[in-house]
Amino acid sequence: MATQKILVIDDSKVIRMRVREMLPSGNIEVMEAKDGLEGLNLIRQEHPNLIMLDFLLPKMSGWEVFQHIQSTSELQTIPLVLMSGRKEEVTEKIQEPFEYFAFVEKPFEKKQLVDAIKEAMGKAKKPREPQPTAAAGSATADGASASAAEIEALNAKVAKMQAEIDGLKKQLAQIMAFIKQKLK
Repeated sequence: MATQKILVIDDSKVIRMRVREMLPSGNIEVMEAKDGLEGLNLIRQEHPNLIMLDFLLPKMSGWEVFQHIQSTSELQTIPLVLMSGRKEEVTEKIQEPFEYFAFVEKPFEKKQLVDAIKEAMGKAKKPREPQPTAAAGSATADGASASAAEIEALNAKVAKMQAEIDGLKKQLAQIMAFIKQKLK
């Protein structure tokens, strides 16, 4: 039987060791990465059979690694388990229900981890919408529209803030004129 490669990407050595200990025994090679950049490089080089990805990582966040995986068709089929002690940070970027990956909240027990792995394996087999561009690393249609929506929202905020600044400048000019008049 071929060896299954499992990649655990987490900046905590304790979590990486804990995951390693909780995984079922057998022909499993567990690879570890301590930051998102190292993890993404290992994903590209090794094409693991399962990815366990922390959401908050140094050098390159788990969110950025996740986006790269989702935008690269050959990586999308790799079962993915996102791990985080702060689910709200995950759901802030990715809406529930999680369609193509599993989520496990830290700290977790062995049963929760095994259930998440099984769930991820099932979800990875789900058919996906074809990617609008063939270039690896390009944004997905959803990612592009989400980015466009985010940019539009930020532009609206900037315009609102600029209007407030202009109003404050006008008030300041009126106050200065009033003070100058009183000083005469």
